[in-house]
Amino acid sequence: MKNVKKYFALAALTLAMVSCSSDDNSTAANKITLSFTNTFGDKTIVLGDATSTTATVNTSVEGQVHHFNELKYVISNIRLIKNDGKEIPYFINDLDQGATVIDQAKASSLSYVLRDIPKGEYKQIKFGLGVRNDLNVLNEVRFPNFYAAAGANDTQMMWEWGTGYRFTKIEGFYEADHKPLSIHTGSTLENGENEDLKQGVDAYRDITLDLPVFAQVGKSSPEILIKADFNALLSGKSNTIKLKSGTDSDSNATPNVHTAVQMVKFVDNLGGNGRSDVSGMFSVLQVKN
Repeated sequence: MKNVKKYFALAALTLAMVSCSSDDNSTAANKITLSFTNTFGDKTIVLGDATSTTATVNTSVEGQVHHFNELKYVISNIRLIKNDGKEIPYFINDLDQGATVIDQAKASSLSYVLRDIPKGEYKQIKFGLGVRNDLNVLNEVRFPNFYAAAGANDTQMMWEWGTGYRFTKIEGFYEADHKPLSIHTGSTLENGENEDLKQGVDAYRDITLDLPVFAQVGKSSPEILIKADFNALLSGKSNTIKLKSGTDSDSNATPNVHTAVQMVKFVDNLGGNGRSDVSGMFSVLQVKN
């Protein structure tokens, strides 16, 4: 009788352990990790100051040598597309839970974990470079976490005049004399009739990327490796840009000078023009299941 009791006790313990393990695996399998690699061509970008000897040296198609000492951009409005075409949104109306700032200087920011993803096979991912116009208002009460992250001293992804978020923030130096390079993009507001603010430049871009193999959620915890190639900044699919410093209308190397029209050229290179180009500088390197 004692042996029978021991057998049932052992069986119950084994069942509990299997159940617990199954629960843990189920939780893990409902995650997808987006891992971002920022490159110039095939080289991972190394940041550096004006006289750095270790920073990645970049050369545009126009022959301009430049390097970066700051590289940041906002990812939001994430949607996963199943093999049957069904779109699964991921907190698309909640910047606290569904948006992040990718910062090349902060290794922890380069991976973003999506949780509680429905099981299935996924063939495509969509996300926004920047923040949709309907959410692009600095609102500390509604989205305190994202507001804090975007406004932190080491991030500074807010416009000084308080109309919304910066979508990309690129700082660096160009040509042999290390002239300052400062490219900031983001949607703008302008005065309309009766002094009402209206949409100016729409710098938000929707990115669509096909996956080389299905991301199999439920069988594993897939990792999607996404490459952002900043060769596109000056040598993109939409525009070839030559940097010029100064105070005239053709100057484009600093955000205080370059016009909204010039900013859109950078936006179209980095995020695509939304028509013939819906991937911009982004591509999927690999899906690890």
